[in-house]
Amino acid sequence: GAQGIGLCRTEHMFFEADRISAVREMIVAKNVEERTKALAKLLPMQREDFIGLYKEMKGYAVTIRYLDPPLHEFVPTEKADIVALAKEMGLTYETLQKTIDELHETNPMLGHRGVRLSVTYPEIAKMQTQAVIEAAIAVNKEGMSVVPEIMIPLVGDIKELQYVKAVVVETADAIIKAAGVDLKYYVGTMIEIPRAALLADDIAKEAEFFSFGTNDLTQMTFGFSRDDAGKFLADYYGKKIFANDPFAHIDQQGVGKLMKMAVELGRQTRPDIKLGICGEHGGDPISVEFCHNIGLSYVSCSPFRVPIARLAAAHANIKNPRK
Repeated sequence: GAQGIGLCRTEHMFFEADRISAVREMIVAKNVEERTKALAKLLPMQREDFIGLYKEMKGYAVTIRYLDPPLHEFVPTEKADIVALAKEMGLTYETLQKTIDELHETNPMLGHRGVRLSVTYPEIAKMQTQAVIEAAIAVNKEGMSVVPEIMIPLVGDIKELQYVKAVVVETADAIIKAAGVDLKYYVGTMIEIPRAALLADDIAKEAEFFSFGTNDLTQMTFGFSRDDAGKFLADYYGKKIFANDPFAHIDQQGVGKLMKMAVELGRQTRPDIKLGICGEHGGDPISVEFCHNIGLSYVSCSPFRVPIARLAAAHANIKNPRK
């Protein structure tokens, strides 16, 4: 019963066996030319992914999130695996180990990921844009009417979005012009850093849609690590500090206040802005009702949660009908 894809995680496509080597080649590249050469190997695969996705979705909206995780996730950590990969790539073990060491971060979830990757390596955003736009043109020539939605993750400042959006628009418009077609597309962002919610009116000058990444927004608002909080949250429930898990139900007092603020500020700047949520909260009935009440356009969740989300959305609209 879903009516689109609210979050297409493009990094999952990079882990496939036939393309992980090209990703690793990009990671060890020492200059733009080498990186671009490696990305050129990924381009046709990524384009075919999107063509297949658009055809499968039969005209429903697909929001494509650009590369988000830190690059260390694509390289091995065990010595035997590093030795084998170095041999496969024609590198010395020491050279590859040095690159892997340089990718290490103390707190990678707050590190070099999301929009920050595209600021440092704009050629990644350029390749992904080329794949998205060429795929949309290809399927539209077969009679479809796809309107790509490109989502830049982890934005905290309008200048980050301006920089990466300029790369996207320049690349997309050149491809569209060369193809001699008309193609509308949207560029938006995830609101997952508290600063982005506070400055949503500013960010909406560039972002044509918002999707609330409530997993990271909850993590950063509370200062909890989602991966580690389970070790101590039971004490909070037992001592009645928290009534429930903020990663299971949206914390309406704090995280919810930021979301409501971002909705209101975003609409001040762009009244027709499309607003959604992606993350596990999108399949939680209590959170779905909250999202309806603050005026979101849609919720996105894991496939198995879709029936629950649909039912929750219907109940929310009965309790508080939209005008």
